[in-house]
Amino acid sequence: MTNTIQHQLIHYTKQAVGELYQADIPENQITIQDTRKEFEGQLTIVVFPITRYSKKPPEETGNELGAYLQERMAELASFNTIKGFLNLSLSDSYWVNLFTTQVAQENFGAFPANGRTLMVEYSSPNTNKPLHLGHIRNNLLGYSVAEILKAYGYSVIKANLVNDRGIHICKSMLAWQRWGNGETPESSGLKGDHLVGKYYVLFDKAYKQEVDELKARGVGEEEAKKQAPIIREAQQMLQQWEAGDELVIALWKTMNSWVYAGFEQTYGRLGVDFDKYYYESNTYLLGKDIIQEGLDKGVFFRKPDNSVWIDLTEDGLDEKLVLRGDGTSVYITQDLGTAQLKYDDFQMEESIYVVGNEQDYHFKVLFLILKKLGKTWADGLFHLSYGMVDLPSGKMKSREGTVVDADDLMDEMLATARKRTEELGKTEGLSNSEKAHLYHIIGMGALKYFLLKVEPKKRLLFDPSESIDFQGHTGPFIQYTHARIKSVLAKGSYSKEAHTAAPVSLTESERDLIRLLSDYPAAIEASAKEFSPAQLANYCYDVAKQYNKFYHEEPILKAADTMARNFRLNLSAAAADVIANAMKLLGIEVPERM
Repeated sequence: MTNTIQHQLIHYTKQAVGELYQADIPENQITIQDTRKEFEGQLTIVVFPITRYSKKPPEETGNELGAYLQERMAELASFNTIKGFLNLSLSDSYWVNLFTTQVAQENFGAFPANGRTLMVEYSSPNTNKPLHLGHIRNNLLGYSVAEILKAYGYSVIKANLVNDRGIHICKSMLAWQRWGNGETPESSGLKGDHLVGKYYVLFDKAYKQEVDELKARGVGEEEAKKQAPIIREAQQMLQQWEAGDELVIALWKTMNSWVYAGFEQTYGRLGVDFDKYYYESNTYLLGKDIIQEGLDKGVFFRKPDNSVWIDLTEDGLDEKLVLRGDGTSVYITQDLGTAQLKYDDFQMEESIYVVGNEQDYHFKVLFLILKKLGKTWADGLFHLSYGMVDLPSGKMKSREGTVVDADDLMDEMLATARKRTEELGKTEGLSNSEKAHLYHIIGMGALKYFLLKVEPKKRLLFDPSESIDFQGHTGPFIQYTHARIKSVLAKGSYSKEAHTAAPVSLTESERDLIRLLSDYPAAIEASAKEFSPAQLANYCYDVAKQYNKFYHEEPILKAADTMARNFRLNLSAAAADVIANAMKLLGIEVPERM
């Protein structure tokens, strides 16, 4: 609902207290909320705070206030007071005017540019294995938050920091050297990221075997992990890479190119994209200048072994290493440098890091250090922390038998969508290519909606089968509702220009649908302010549910008169637009036919 009516109510309530009770009530003591479903009305004023000025019982105060408001606001049709709550019913003319002047307009829900630039960094994969289930939640959250913030008026940069160096990629490279026999994605028929991941698994298997052999000879486990010849060779390869060894660099570039090509295919299927890529191979040496700056400012201190630290105990944290004694970086070093680099590139007012909750402490430390260094832009940094995604045990097995990779899960979603859609007979009259597209958007819609409807911080259990339900709290239910509306509009030969007239009175389900549709900008705003797509996702479900109630209660094409028919078609078209636009911000496509 638009804020205009609420602002009017606050204004007149303040005026009423002044005139009726000769008192000045602060606006923050005037509480307006949605009327509970069991009572008549749409908006409720909480009367209890006003009784301290009226010196009268809540019900009497509510009735006096209601009469005062109704006399001055043409939008109020009636009121009732129950205990300490004044319930207000808005007139049908108010709702019709709200619909025709705002909700039915083409740019409804669009916010003007706010002049602020914001970066959303998400995905951040390692180049030694395919993207997995955790990456799916990360990518969908990052992409959707970016799209919602764009809709809210920000200029948004979608960034991806690729972890393309380090011991993990050297493990895959070494294993490929030993056992690859020149295998390539083309010769094997494997996606590049799956091929590189295969050699990472082979390395791990050989490493464990060597550790077990050393332990069998009496070497302690920790020492065995350090002494295993294959890990020492991988570490030597990393040193060669850092020294610029041409052969090692050439192999690194080749294998990374395979992985990037594989990632792009997965990103394409997920429907996510990026404006800017950062690579750890280019940023891992950054940050050392910032360490020196911190030493000069007295923010950091040096220990006898030459290592550099920051003492955060007064902030409820601990001492944190920011540079090793030999002058080499730790993760926080390069993160400090990369944060500065990103700001230098774009001067954004805000920057969101979409990273799992296992890194909560790391980001507390990172942001605090940047603030202590006097970085004015550090106040705009935010860690969008999210919980893990679990699958029901036994539902799916990955190629490696440990984590579920993204491609396998998407294949499973497509297969489940095909099966459920065909069982329900929702493909009649579609060509094979149209069916394939429908299965893709239903499968991906089910996956995305299931993961986005839950607040990011919560750990969740994802069941592929449960997510594809055309009647439940799911993406396919919302998609099916959109297709239903499009079918109604097609049968009614709907065109916006021909359906402009509006009735004088409304039915309850018409009024409720208009009210819910009018809340679309507020749903965008809530999701944008909390960096959470969940509010918008749940709003989409509420709209679909309310439309279906309206559809079953009110004849549309067989309405009693032409004006009612046309208005209901216009209302249906607005509902379809809101669903399509809101779902698009979640990265979810809605079908025209099902």
